[in-house]
Amino acid sequence: MVRAIVQSVADVQALNKKKAATSRQWMLLDSKGESMVLEVSKYDIMHRVGIHARDLRILDPLLSYPSTVLGRERAIVLNLEHIKAVITAEEVFLRNPTDENVIPIVEELCRRLPVRREPAKTVESNGVDPTKLRTSSKSRLLQDIEDEPPFEFRALEVILEAICSYLDARTTELEADAYPALDELTSKISSRNLDRVRKLKSRMTRLTARVQKVRDELEQLLDDDGDMADLFLTRKLAGSSPPVGSSLPSIWEIGSPNTGSRISRVSRASMATYTADNDVEELEMLLEAYFMQIDGTLNKLTALREYIDDTEDYINIQLDNHRNQLIQQQ
Repeated sequence: MVRAIVQSVADVQALNKKKAATSRQWMLLDSKGESMVLEVSKYDIMHRVGIHARDLRILDPLLSYPSTVLGRERAIVLNLEHIKAVITAEEVFLRNPTDENVIPIVEELCRRLPVRREPAKTVESNGVDPTKLRTSSKSRLLQDIEDEPPFEFRALEVILEAICSYLDARTTELEADAYPALDELTSKISSRNLDRVRKLKSRMTRLTARVQKVRDELEQLLDDDGDMADLFLTRKLAGSSPPVGSSLPSIWEIGSPNTGSRISRVSRASMATYTADNDVEELEMLLEAYFMQIDGTLNKLTALREYIDDTEDYINIQLDNHRNQLIQQQ
């Protein structure tokens, strides 16, 4: 009997340790700009936003995945630099919210996600067909899409702006260190200056690879209208059927009660009834703006690489000249 009790306690402790090991810290931000830190497992996140384990694996900081922006039926899975997020039509889930590079983005999301609208007039529902009420509600949602950028576009814009600005700032810092070091090496060839330039060149190579990954991902999205259309989650929500009972676990009851159950699967045939071309054009303008910014950052790094190559050529010419002088003196 005692052994059974001890074994039962051990099993419970092992289960708790397993749950603790699989739990991750997420920051939940809603359309009102309110934030909340949650300790949840990947299975809870998968159930909440309707994505597969392979999609969530992209956000694992222990695994090395390239920059990725994936459009799914109910969510956008985003992995760009230090930002690892899942965006739905009404919520944003951020990994590692206490990271020093993530905190400013959380503050910016809280500031820019809410949309200030005039209070809507109340409508008396007595004696009105519920179908007409649902149609009216859906029409208001479509009107909101036309008046304001969708929630997922606002969240995506904040994240892209933060990533592009972060990489551009790192490039500016590198330029401030590299150009004086290269000029100093040109004026005085020494082991100290050569080692300094070598470290700066390695730093530039790593930064260029990071910038190139983000640029390539944005370019891939811009080249595919279907991928861009998949990112318009609000349009899918506007065309979805009325919500049915939700079966979310109790851990989500502290969050937004209307989220999760209102986003249902929508066939591509029903999506075609909406202005898909306008949706793609709106998102294309957003992505193109940040593509141009990240492309400008890459051009700065390309110019720096060319300057380093020119400096290396100059140093080699100088060394060859000194070598020839020594040979002539012999």
